[in-house]
Parts: sequence; C-alpha cells; structure tokens
Amino acid sequence: MLLLATTQDRSAGWADFPTPPKLQAPARWNRRLPLSDQKNSGRWVPYAVMSDEFNGSTLDKTKWHDHNPGWKGRQPAFFSPNNVRVRDGSLQLTMRVEEPPEALRAEGYKTFSSAAVKSVGTVLYGYFEVRARPMRSHGSSAFWFYHGDEKKWTEIDVFEIGAGAPGFERKYHMNAHVFHDKTSRNHWAIGGVWLADRDLADGYRVYGLEWTKEAIKFYVDGKLVRQGPNTHWDQALTMNFDTETMPDWFGLPNPNDLPSTYHVDYVRAWKAPG
Repeated sequence: MLLLATTQDRSAGWADFPTPPKLQAPARWNRRLPLSDQKNSGRWVPYAVMSDEFNGSTLDKTKWHDHNPGWKGRQPAFFSPNNVRVRDGSLQLTMRVEEPPEALRAEGYKTFSSAAVKSVGTVLYGYFEVRARPMRSHGSSAFWFYHGDEKKWTEIDVFEIGAGAPGFERKYHMNAHVFHDKTSRNHWAIGGVWLADRDLADGYRVYGLEWTKEAIKFYVDGKLVRQGPNTHWDQALTMNFDTETMPDWFGLPNPNDLPSTYHVDYVRAWKAPG
C-alpha cells in the first residue's frame, strides 16, 4: 500500500566531521587501494568495471556513454557529446555558450551546452574514488549515482560543486535522495556541506564514497567528512559525471566565464569480498 511521507527526522544517525583549515591528506603508498584505507582494513578488491584512468584519447564505450541516454540535460543547458573529451590524461567535461538544435529549443533549452558521461552498467555497494578538479563556473561539476524504475528511484551525490558561483567557491555538497519507493512517492533528501580551505577549482582533490549495506561515507583527500546509516540505498545504480546549469541554486553561468571544463584524472572502484 502506498503511504504518504511522514515527518520523521531522517537525519538521525548522520554526522559531519569538520576538518582543520589545512586538511592534510594521508600518504598514498599503494595506488591500488583507496586513499583513506591504505592498509586495506576494508579488504577492498579492485573493480575494473567502474574504474578508468582516462589515459587514452577516446572514451571507453564499453564502460561509458558520452551522454545520458535517459536525460537531455538540466535546462537551459543541453548535454552535448561534443563537450566530452579524453585527453592529456583526464576526462574533460565542458560547458560552453552554444544554442541547441531547434527540436531542443522547442523544449526550453537555450544559450548553453554542457556534458554528461554515464556508465553502461550499474553497481551496488563499493568504494569509489575520483581525483578531480571542478570547473570555475556557475554551472555544477558533479559525480553521482542513480537509478529509477517503477518500484524505486534513488540517488547518491558524491559531490555537486558550483566552484565559480559567488559564495560556493569552497563548498563541497553531498546528498542522498529517495524520489520514490514502495512506501512513498514523495521525494526527500539528506544533504551536507563541507567547507574547504581553498577554492575547489584551484586544483585537484581526491573525493571518495564508501557505500555499504550498513552505511554511506563521504571523504575528501582521504579524510572522512560525513557519514550516515544506509536506510534506503539498496538498489544497483549507474555512475555519472556531468556539468549542469542550476539556475535556482548556483545561478546562470556568466557567458564570459565559458567555456569552462571539469577535469577527472581518474575514477577507481573497489568491491568488498563476498
């Protein structure tokens, strides 16, 4: 039976871990392990299906779509495969001033194009780490997981960063959404913000998600910054990287700031044994 959402406090059990102004990343001596777990206490095993060093010159189509097959983009920007590149050792997703094709214009897209990369497959639980530099734009640079069907639609946003939007230059946004499930069709989310010691677009940082049956944990440069109980995120999800316009949050991009590019040096994934 479909139930209406209650007013329960869904943030129970979630905690933030502020870090010193000068966050000191742990030393990495084994690149085959997560930065936050170099002794491998989690017994992590590399998961090649969701890993990529982006060292070639083309996107690996066995792993990734150069667009989002189920979504044209967040208006007013439209996702364009032309804005997806693999070069100089990184995945590059660009936002630019560009008018859309007439068919998209009729749907409300205009002025800007953006980029999306979506995994071909899905994954349930694991440790996921990227080394990335967000673009310096009002647009969002994001790394996230989601899947939706008639029974359940959930999402985990490892980060959404508006690194060129005034007031957001140092804010690392994390979120976990439930859009609908067997008990409710009402969307709800649990979010958090970690404040960095410098502008996030100034350089690369390592961002991590530990997603298990019991908990969801977020890391920056190998340090735990937020965690909470896994109460709803138990379906296999796709992995996504994208740039989006978010006019109600970060404001519309300034055309003078574009083109601007979000760089992903690598994505590495691990699964726990069993």
